[in-house]
Amino acid sequence: MLMMAVLRAVQHVAFGYQSGEYSSAVARHSDLRLVVVLASGGLVTGVGLWAIRRLAGGTGGDPTEVVWLHRGRLSLSWALITGALSEVTVALGGSIGREAAPQRTGAAAGAFLGRRFGLPAAQLSLLIACGAGAGLAAVYDVPFAGALFAMEIYLGTMSLPLVMPALLTSGVATAVSWLTLPDRAVYAIPKLANPTLSLMLFAILLGPFMGVASAGYVRLITWASDHRPQGRLLLVEPLVVFSALGLVAIAFPLVLGNGVDLAQFAFTGTAGLLTVAALTLLKPVATIGCLRSGASGGLFTPTLSFGAIFGALAGHLWVMVWPGAMTPSFALLGAVALLAAAIEAPLTGIAMVLELTSTLTLAAPMLLAVVGATLVSRHLDLRSIYSARLSPGSHDESVAPPAIAANEDSLTAG
Repeated sequence: MLMMAVLRAVQHVAFGYQSGEYSSAVARHSDLRLVVVLASGGLVTGVGLWAIRRLAGGTGGDPTEVVWLHRGRLSLSWALITGALSEVTVALGGSIGREAAPQRTGAAAGAFLGRRFGLPAAQLSLLIACGAGAGLAAVYDVPFAGALFAMEIYLGTMSLPLVMPALLTSGVATAVSWLTLPDRAVYAIPKLANPTLSLMLFAILLGPFMGVASAGYVRLITWASDHRPQGRLLLVEPLVVFSALGLVAIAFPLVLGNGVDLAQFAFTGTAGLLTVAALTLLKPVATIGCLRSGASGGLFTPTLSFGAIFGALAGHLWVMVWPGAMTPSFALLGAVALLAAAIEAPLTGIAMVLELTSTLTLAAPMLLAVVGATLVSRHLDLRSIYSARLSPGSHDESVAPPAIAANEDSLTAG
């Protein structure tokens, strides 16, 4: 809740944003203000990261690296500081996700409690994973997806000793978030018709294409993570990249921010082909550019929005082959297929989209698209958007969740 308060406060100062679509608030202001705000975002991001690295020698441990590789240490104080900087970066237009801050803070809180009570390594990893899942669940109001996120991505297992604490922490965190955050689905989806033969065939064919897109996207994330600026370059590169992003946003304000508005735009099913094609290219480029400049943030929503707009583009092409109405169904299938493949967690991806949209109508074609995308993506590249961002030399294709279920006895001991 604290991180969301920081996000909203900075958005209000920058563009007078209070509610509704962030991109609409941006479009109401002059081109000059847009570019100045984005340049300011790059400057704040660069100076902030430079100062943190000078003071702490880094930006704190990465939760997945701590759990998977048993390397590094999570600091709650530094998680709060870097989380606040990440939220400011997103609020000022950075094309990265807002979920990194609550996820890292939740994970660091779990690590703090584990060390405080002297818990063994397996139980400490469980607390870190549950904290990360709870942070994700709270910020997006997705308790079931948050629990699956902890188990499937962090722990690599669905064993009973892990299911209960993951569900409990995500449920409690989500309930607490209702005190300040809205208790409703993030995306408003029009009522959808039952899947047709055309849509089922579209889902089958879409999956492999999304798998290829996912593999390419993850490789670009790996490249961006390995080539982030160091030292004084942090004072320059974010400023340059964010200023360029501001110029692009004059014509395409939907590329700004974490991508919630872009996904909603794709889900309406009313955008023209050329606009959709341009956004399909620009959104991943903007996200990779922000990561390459050194900006710290999440990738969940940027990845989902990329999949949604890509699905909408594929839908436009599909209706040329198989005439019919352009519907939000195409974007939904694209979103779930690309997200599931890119995070290497099909159950989490499906649960995330179902909870974010509050729709079960497309469950069957979603499964078809996710299976095809995940199989192809894994064949091309075993990395996910999480393993791709580990320290250089750590994100080879063998890195995976540690399957902590093998230590169930230690989880329940004491």
